[in-house]
Amino acid sequence: MPAAPDVEAATGEGAEVSFPPPPSPTNRGEHPGVQLWSFVTGWIETGAGPVPQVATRLEKRDIFGRWQMRWGLGRTRYRITPGLYAVGRPDSDAPVLVTANYKLTFDTLRRELQGQNLWILVLETYGINVWCAAGKGTFGTEEVVRRIRAARLEQVVRHRTLILPQLGAPGVAAHEVQRESGFRVLYGPVRASDLKAFLAADGVATAQMRRVTFTTLERLVLTPVELTGMLKTALWVSAILLVLGGIGPGVFTLGGVFTRGVAAVLALFAALLTGAVLTPVALPWIPGRAFALKGGIAGAAVATVVLLALPGKISLLEGGALLLGLSAAASYCAMNFTGSSTFTSPSGVEKEMRRAIPLQGTALLLAAIFWIAAAF
Repeated sequence: MPAAPDVEAATGEGAEVSFPPPPSPTNRGEHPGVQLWSFVTGWIETGAGPVPQVATRLEKRDIFGRWQMRWGLGRTRYRITPGLYAVGRPDSDAPVLVTANYKLTFDTLRRELQGQNLWILVLETYGINVWCAAGKGTFGTEEVVRRIRAARLEQVVRHRTLILPQLGAPGVAAHEVQRESGFRVLYGPVRASDLKAFLAADGVATAQMRRVTFTTLERLVLTPVELTGMLKTALWVSAILLVLGGIGPGVFTLGGVFTRGVAAVLALFAALLTGAVLTPVALPWIPGRAFALKGGIAGAAVATVVLLALPGKISLLEGGALLLGLSAAASYCAMNFTGSSTFTSPSGVEKEMRRAIPLQGTALLLAAIFWIAAAF
């Protein structure tokens, strides 16, 4: 039977489960533990059994969930059960779209399908979006074939065409899908907002539909989750910096904590904002291609501005510590964007990290030595 929406059961999160018939006055109490998502509005009868029908209008809880994901709150748990879903009143000739089971991705897709009648085949990507899942292999050939068979899709539609998101192409071998399942793969546009025009043009995409963008707004959308992900580590590092700030000729002083320690914490958070906010905003104008290099340049620029703004108030050793530490920390923060951009491939990400992390670590070590030495 096609999968219904999310379930709370003893099988555990993400486990495969079997779904009973849709709830009714006669069977609602016979299957405890089943909880339908609020976006399910009804059921569509098909040759393979009932398929849940979903709304295209997002509710307040969907919008709140979207906000939570942008800040990385409960990110790994925000997923729906894979399987077949219906939008509108699709028949056996309706298109079949394929997507990931990350709910933010699913919500973005269904929101753009108002007034459409089609099927959505959701793959098990373990709560990861299409692009990242394709790189990890979960949005892949085997999973596409598996979901076609699990949904008994050949009994639902008469045609043999699947429309996959273009960003899922790296993980899917179209010829193998057709050989294993009999379904032909057609790649849709990059953005869900272009789907209506794509479908109206009988599956013909324009050059603009195929173009992957990485605009300022698209870059800034990633900033909150990056900041949240680094916050816990930053708080621990801040505590260490405050303690180290009190070390000096008098062994340990509270005055050092509130002067040198606080100054070091401010420099740390300046590095976080430089790497996670300033670098993405100024990305096209910062020299270099590697994000680690761009972040390092931005960090050095911010440190230089601080040194020029406080002439004579920062010693040579403290200035060297600020320049090295802020540049290295900002470089590391900016490097997190490497896997979210259109600039690099998965192998390019690994290559950049192998080169950058040793340099960042060395710079931070030297910065720590200069900063501690400056107290004596």
